[in-house]
Amino acid sequence: MIMKTILSMNHICKQFPGVKALDDVSLEITEGEVHALVGENGAGKSTLMKILAGIYRLDSGELILDGETVKFNASIDALQHGVAMVHQELMPLMDMTIAENIFLGREPVIGKSGIVNRKQMVQDAKVFLDKLNVDIDPRKRMRDLNVAQMQLVEIAKAISCKAKIIIMDEPTSAITKKECDNLFVQINELRKNKVSIIYISHKLEEIFEICDRITVLRDGKKISVSEIEKTDVNRIITEMVGREMDMIFPEGTAVPGATLLEVKNIAIKGLLHSISFHVRHGEILGIAGLMGAGRTELAECIFGLRKRDSGDIIKEGNLLNIQKPIDAIKNGLVLVPEDRKSTGLNLIANVEDNISVANLDNYTKYGLIDQRGIRNSCNDMIKKLNIKTTGYGQIVDNLSGGNQQKIVFGKWLLTDGDVIILDDPTRGIDVYAKYEIYTIIQELAKRGKAIIMISSEMPEIIGLCDRVIVMCEGKVTGEIGKEELSQERIMRYASGIAT
Repeated sequence: MIMKTILSMNHICKQFPGVKALDDVSLEITEGEVHALVGENGAGKSTLMKILAGIYRLDSGELILDGETVKFNASIDALQHGVAMVHQELMPLMDMTIAENIFLGREPVIGKSGIVNRKQMVQDAKVFLDKLNVDIDPRKRMRDLNVAQMQLVEIAKAISCKAKIIIMDEPTSAITKKECDNLFVQINELRKNKVSIIYISHKLEEIFEICDRITVLRDGKKISVSEIEKTDVNRIITEMVGREMDMIFPEGTAVPGATLLEVKNIAIKGLLHSISFHVRHGEILGIAGLMGAGRTELAECIFGLRKRDSGDIIKEGNLLNIQKPIDAIKNGLVLVPEDRKSTGLNLIANVEDNISVANLDNYTKYGLIDQRGIRNSCNDMIKKLNIKTTGYGQIVDNLSGGNQQKIVFGKWLLTDGDVIILDDPTRGIDVYAKYEIYTIIQELAKRGKAIIMISSEMPEIIGLCDRVIVMCEGKVTGEIGKEELSQERIMRYASGIAT
């Protein structure tokens, strides 16, 4: 059956200072299809979609929507033409409620009075949240949500727009398999109603599950467009990176040694319930669980970002008094947070400032900062981590997600901490950047560091970790050794079926 073309993006070009982001890229979307857009970080995917969403203006080329040539000067123009976008980098209004964020600019009013009908707005918001099986009060403020919940609210907002085209840029980067399955049910409903979805994701298994066609971008150029049934994962990876990859996970060679860190009976009222575990020198300990299990809260508690009600943190037999992050850092603990944009980086600062910020004491003598020493260390870290940047002076906000994440790693590697807590360290980065991050993690383990890794991606947990503890509703429900790891076993513990 010949499908109706609803969108044509023809010969799109876009240039930023020093970078040609898009070079003669064309994209065609048919009515009711789920079309994947893939490529490495910096390939041009988000730039192309921001042009379609009216956030960026194209330098040359044309947009044809439903047979009509259109030009968007702002996101409101795109929305009025039926184009909505779920952004990879979340942009909620933190002091407004969930309902207010979902219906911002489209609030229901009482008759012709112009007065917002708040009761109706809350009821309508709950309808869209229920479609995604999100059990959160729509009157709750956004700042009280975690990253995964914010992402689900953004998805609910896009669905509420009743758009003809919905762009989903990494919609599952912070949510677990269960929430992902709920999203796919909703996508299939949208597909039945002839809504077209442009789906950007680095999780290729998702793309082969939900999408109809796939377009590959590399270095700002279109490489290929294929029907999902006529291609495979290996071919797509090769087209994305321009070379074949032998493996997704590097082989670990570290041999775990003596216990380095022990957590005993950590508790926070209503969040964490008597959690105990240990991690050894050279070990990668995974922490798995569904959204709301308490994984991030546990990491923040160990690092001093959250106050615990009870429990002990013991390092090599010594009881630690960690009340705030500086206490953790002084005792050799570091945290790579789940949201690099808001808590891991200073986006308006340069590469050098971000890498050195946690380690300035080591470069300061008699109140003077050794700028040359900082610069040398920064340049060494850029080379060591293969950070793609024009130099130490480049503003971090202008780098791709994968390179930003490497800078977060570089900042903590410079402190030489020996307990490294990673909270979803590969969220929103491409397959090759992931491999580079995995290699860094394995190298740290080989050097005797203790790694605690939280991840929402089951293959990542199984492929990297020596041992896994699983959490459900703030409790540890199971511990699984390397040889027994499987998605089924993790899910049984994560859902509370097995303990």
